[in-house]
Parts: sequence; C-alpha cells; structure tokens
Amino acid sequence: MPLQKLQFRPGINREGTNYSNEGGWYDCDKVRFRSGFPQKLGGWTRATPGYTYDGVCRMMINWADLSNNNLLGVGTHVKYYVNNGLTEYYNITPIRKTTNPMTNNPFASTSGSTTIVVTDSTHGAVLGDYVTFSGATTFAGIPASDLNKEHKITNILGTNTYEIQVTTSASATTSGGGAAVIAKYQINVGLPAYTIGNGFGAGVWNAANTSVSTTLTYTSGSGNVLLNNVSTTINVTSTAGFAASGTIIINSELITYSGTTATSFTGCTRGTSQSMAANHSLDPTTGSATPPPIYVYQVTNLLGTTGWGLASNIAFGSGIGQQMRLWSNDTYGEDLLINPRGGKIYYWVDNTATYPPAVELTTDVPIVATNQIVISDVSRFGIAMGCNPYGSATFDPLLVRWSDQENLNVWDPTVTGSQSGETRLTNGSFIMTSRKTRQEILIWTDAAIYSMQFLGPPYVFGFTLLMDNLSIMSPGAATVVNNVAYWMGTDKFYSYTGRVETLPCSIRQYIFNDLNFDQRFQVFSSSNEGYNEVWWFYVSNDEVAAAAEESRVPIVDKYVLYNHLERIWSYGTLRRTFWLDTPLQNVPLSAQGILVGATNSDANHTSINTGTLLFQESGVDDGSTATPVSFTSYIQSSDFDIGDGHNFGFVWRIIPDITFAGSGGNENSVYPSVTMEVRPRTFSGSPYGPTDIDTVTSAQPYGPVKQYTVEEYTQQVYTRVRGRQIAFKITSADQLGVTWQLGSPRIDIRPDGRR
Repeated sequence: MPLQKLQFRPGINREGTNYSNEGGWYDCDKVRFRSGFPQKLGGWTRATPGYTYDGVCRMMINWADLSNNNLLGVGTHVKYYVNNGLTEYYNITPIRKTTNPMTNNPFASTSGSTTIVVTDSTHGAVLGDYVTFSGATTFAGIPASDLNKEHKITNILGTNTYEIQVTTSASATTSGGGAAVIAKYQINVGLPAYTIGNGFGAGVWNAANTSVSTTLTYTSGSGNVLLNNVSTTINVTSTAGFAASGTIIINSELITYSGTTATSFTGCTRGTSQSMAANHSLDPTTGSATPPPIYVYQVTNLLGTTGWGLASNIAFGSGIGQQMRLWSNDTYGEDLLINPRGGKIYYWVDNTATYPPAVELTTDVPIVATNQIVISDVSRFGIAMGCNPYGSATFDPLLVRWSDQENLNVWDPTVTGSQSGETRLTNGSFIMTSRKTRQEILIWTDAAIYSMQFLGPPYVFGFTLLMDNLSIMSPGAATVVNNVAYWMGTDKFYSYTGRVETLPCSIRQYIFNDLNFDQRFQVFSSSNEGYNEVWWFYVSNDEVAAAAEESRVPIVDKYVLYNHLERIWSYGTLRRTFWLDTPLQNVPLSAQGILVGATNSDANHTSINTGTLLFQESGVDDGSTATPVSFTSYIQSSDFDIGDGHNFGFVWRIIPDITFAGSGGNENSVYPSVTMEVRPRTFSGSPYGPTDIDTVTSAQPYGPVKQYTVEEYTQQVYTRVRGRQIAFKITSADQLGVTWQLGSPRIDIRPDGRR
C-alpha cells in the first residue's frame, strides 16, 4: 500500500468513544492547535523573582497612573497588594479595627517561650488574621522592635484574647508592653477554598474554643413561626457568652448582628454569605407534645476566614458550606476600588510613596455589603452588584445599586440632582457576576443574563433580560474577548454575540464529569489573545480526592482551552489560581497554584505558602523556580485501522513531519527531539501493545508500546508494530529548551492477515 498520511481533524473530541472518533485527536496535555496543527504550549518564567505574596491569588487588575507607574492589584485570600513595576508587593489590605490605646500592658509572656498572649476586648479576630502593633515597649527581654510590627494571629483563645509569635524567647513570665500600645487589625482573612460538612477541615471554621448556643423565643410571625424572614431583631432565651457583635447561624441561615441585649440580637442582617433568609418554625410533626427548640449558634469565623485542617466546634448535624475569599476590583481614574465578596467597598488613593491601606468608601456610603463593585466606563458610576437597598441594611442578592455620576460618595437617590438609584432583578436567586462590554454591562444571576445600559436622566440605567433558564459556574467563569462574552455554565459553555448561544463543545462530557462542583467557585476564565484563546481553569475530582488524602486545600489543577477563531477545544493540567491577559504586559500574567495545608508541627495552624506571579508564553520550559525544568506535553490520536478493521495492519516505517522552531538549539550537544509512539491494539477494549495471541480479551497482558526518538532531521524511522487498531502519540517530557509543532507525518502500513 502507498504511504498513509496521518492528518487528523484539529481539536480534541471526547464526546464519543476512542474508536468512533477515528480521524481525530482524543487526548492531550499542554498542547494547543494553530492553523489546525498541534503544538506544545509556551512555557513560563517568574514575573517577580525575589518577591512573593501571602495566600492564594484570586484576582488581579493592571492599570497605569498619570505618573506612568505600571500598577498591579493582587487579591489573595488573606491580603490585597499593589505591585509597582512587578517588583515588591505592598500590602494595602483595609484596616478593620484600631484599638488606640489598648489596655495597659496587653502582652503576657511565658519564660522561655516565643508565644505571646494578647488581650484586647472584643478584638473580632479569627485564626490567621494580621495585626500590627505600635507604641509597645520592651518587656521580659523581648525588644520593642519584635513587638512593633505586623503579626499573624496563631491562636484564638476567646473573645478578648489571642496568641502571636515573636522571635525572641521571653526571659520571664510577666505582662508588659506599656500603656500606649496601638493595635491595627486588617480585615478578617478568607478561606482558600470552599468547604462543607463537619469534622476535619469542614463546616464553620475556627469557632471559639467553647461552643455558645441559645434558643429562639417568639420574635415575629404566628403559629409555629418563631422568626420570620425579615425581622432584624431576634429574641432568644439569653445572649450570655455571645460576642457583642458578630455572626450567628439558625438552621442553615447565617445572620450578622451589630448589638445585643440580655435576650436579643439587634441590628441583624438576614441571609448573609449567600445563605437564604427564611422563616424559622417549630416542627409540629415530631409526635412530641413539646416540639424541639430551635438553636442559635455563635459563628466566630464567618465567610472569608481561614482554618483549613481545624475541626468545627459548632454542634449541629450536617454543617454548612463556606465559600472562599473572592475579590472584585475596578479602577476609578488613578485610584482603585476593591471589594471582598460579601463585604464592604474600599477605596485606595494612588500613592506610590507610602502605599497606605485602602479605606472604607466613606462612612456616608450606605452599602453594608456587596458581592461585586464595578465602575461603568465613560459615565463613571460606581455600581454594586448584590447589596442592601436604600433605607435598609438587609442584604438583597439580586439588587443592582449605583452611585451618583462622578461621585462615589453619594448613593442616596433622594439627594437633589443625584443620579444614584437601584433596580432589583427578578430572575434567579442572586447575582453571580458582571462583565463590561463596549456599550453595555452584562449581569449574570444564577439563572439568567441581563443587559445594563446607560440611558441618561431620569432613568439613568435600563435593564433587559437577554435570556433565562441558563447557568453560570462561578463569579469568575465569564470573560469578554473582542466584545464577545464567553462563559462556562453548570453543564455547557455559552457565548453572547448580541444573542446568547450555546457553544458546540467536543469535550463537554469529559470536562463536566471531571470537574468538582463543590469547588465550582474556584473556576475562573481569561483570554490569551495572542493565540485567539479563551481559557477556563477548574478543580478536578481527582484533585479533591488527593487533597483530602494529603490534608490540604484543593487547588485548581486543570484547564479547558477554546480557540475562538478556529472553534476548536483542548484541555490539560496546570496549577493556576488566576490569569490576566493585559495590554500593559507583553504576555499574560498568571498566579501560580500553591498547596495550602496543615503544618506537620501543629494541625490546628494553617501553612500559607507564599506565591509568585508568572509570565505565560515566556520561554519553552517551566521557569517558576530559579532553576527551570521541562514539562510534559503530549497529544494522542483516536484509533484508526485499515478499512473497517477486518484486517490487522503492520506498520514498518514512519516518515516524521515536525518542526522544532523556537527551541533552545543544540545544548550540550543534545538536539531537540520528541518521542513518537505507534500504539497498537487488537480490539477497542484491549490495552495498547503488540500481541500474537489469537484470543484477545481486555484483561490480557501485553508488551510495551514502541517508542521512537525523533529529531528535526530524522528522515525515517523503521518499526515493527502490528494491530487491528492503531493510535499515534507524540510526547516531549525530559529535555530542556524544546518546543515543537506537528505537521503531517506518514506511515507505511500494509494489511497483515485476519484474526
């Protein structure tokens, strides 16, 4: 027979079986398609060598100020940073509370120990929070410089006390620090990943050492209803032992409160952290003359707190889900607005001399909490997606509220001349996210997509329902490329080009079976415009299982790649927690995925590894460390055969067609090469490998697959491979400086009898 050209359809197809996809590609890792031909992905190098940040990066934004500073905002689950020129990370995390001064001699030491007990009434801190002290004096041999700096809180002892670590061991058991100590607490840190359930690493994280609970008494409603879904004062038998302000849980509803009396919680915000405000009723069907009470539990650590590896102390049955810390951010001229999802809005004034902390957007702004902050282009309105309405502190997850034009300090529509206002969307249960496009802002709820357009006074903004009965996977699952929006739903992919369309996807079944839905909020999307690509990153089921086995947090480990120009798909493995394609950098920036788990010495303390940013499409190797290493890239075809497979095929020669353009060249007398494989099998249910056995079953052991090293000037490779079906694979793995693109290799194959 003549030479047979190995030219496969571009893109990966996993919608059918391997055999039914004859003539296509079936599996790959770190491979993209360019002009229809597969090639190795570009490598990556460190963007900020020598500089690191704390925590898992979940958000970035890049902008330039009027002084030509190239600024980068980086939000992690513990802090928010500004980086100038990809050098040092400056901490601008907002200050939650300042105690000035603290009680006299607030530090207590133990002789020979580096652990310091700090006393500060109703400190409101959680495990892993950061606090900065100033004004302390030397005591017990511990120098003032060891106290007057930022500290990480390593243990919560109670409402008024916690522990920190210092460098110098105390020389005595005593108290000290003086009468002028000032404590500045950064906002509570967040979770690095979603968690649910009870026990190790699950449920409501890092509650106080003693569980505090009480029971409901009648507050509002009638019949069996003790508490309706709108009441902001909650009556209980006693509030003894509860914090002066904080969070409680009733059934599955999380509620924040701002004050207490002896028998009530006051200033309550219902249904926080995307839990649902509900009526809480006694169950009359228990068969008991006295229905069981409804318990109210203290939650010391709300949404957005750390504590991976610490068992829950809350004594309720099934636990509740707690979402990880997500940030939204947008620029307002030179300045920056940031918002932890479910938290307040903070404003950072561009100051590259001192990098002060971001501050709450003035005390006059009546936004108690919001899920996302957006600045509208040109018209310059501040827009809160999901927040409390005017005149109420009750969080409404479907409410869109905007400030006055060019005035972020006015959100009150009753102010004369103000264009501020609000609209409540109707489809869905909460606003998931929004994205700005050329002439509109797209808003996704969990069940619909809306268009928000500027109309001008008196209506200011108009809203149009574009489509309902759809889905979106997470707040980060949408991206806009060339004014077209792409997003991942909970069971398929979508695009919006002026109308909503389902994206045909040849790997849909594979991806959504592989994706772990508990960690869906880790899904994020971005573009790689240099290659006409949209990327989605997600956490796989295998990663969640491995994380549980290793007692660590599951982190994004897989990606989906869509070439929107050629409309083809591929996928692979890559640990990234955020990706930013920005015109202010030559190549995309990404945040390296890090593993967060319990330390070996203390399972109750989290080990937050430092992270770094990477330049993607930079070089051809993994340059995330000081010493670059190669990474594995491969692609494998579906099985093909001779005719309809009634004959065995015998492959005796391969004529390669591959280019190594862009490789590092002849390093140490080693020329760039790849491994080519011809992978035979006898039946579609058999493992790959040659056999001479007449009767073949899927359990039959076979010999190894043949591998051949191919360089750019390899003219032909002689083989002895025999099978009814054959797959073709190309791999690069252990050689530095290698990149490749496959063309159309040929094989010499002839019929070789029947079985």
